[in-house]
Amino acid sequence: MTIGFYCNREVVVTHPETTVLEAAKLMRKHHVGTLIVIEKRDDLTYPIGIITDRDLVLGVMAPELKAEAIFVSDIMNEKLYTVREDESLMETMRIMRGHGIRRIPVVDRQGSLQGIVSLDDLVMLIAEEMAELSQMIVHQKAREIKLRK
Repeated sequence: MTIGFYCNREVVVTHPETTVLEAAKLMRKHHVGTLIVIEKRDDLTYPIGIITDRDLVLGVMAPELKAEAIFVSDIMNEKLYTVREDESLMETMRIMRGHGIRRIPVVDRQGSLQGIVSLDDLVMLIAEEMAELSQMIVHQKAREIKLRK
């Protein structure tokens, strides 16, 4: 399966001209720790940056800056790594590990935003797969006992 199959298609987005106060409120409203900063072109949505709750804490709150006077564009990470929706799960994990990132936007062939994948999503997915594998062991043992009676 490709990462497009597993990604979260409900991405909470914002614009560069949004204040960080508004961004924080958006995160709270949607119970997320990340916003993808977007730009609209030709009716398509392109990711141009990312902002996390950690960016807000370390970049605005800790230095005691005024959240209503700073824009997302001032603190967003413009070094944005993305993964195409037709990439494999393993390749997505390699990209995330290689760049030391916990969240990655998923884009189509044109670079248009399609979803997002987080480290938490991947851990939960792998845990589900491991649970399925463990059930195979249990069922195989039960089948063998039944056959050997």
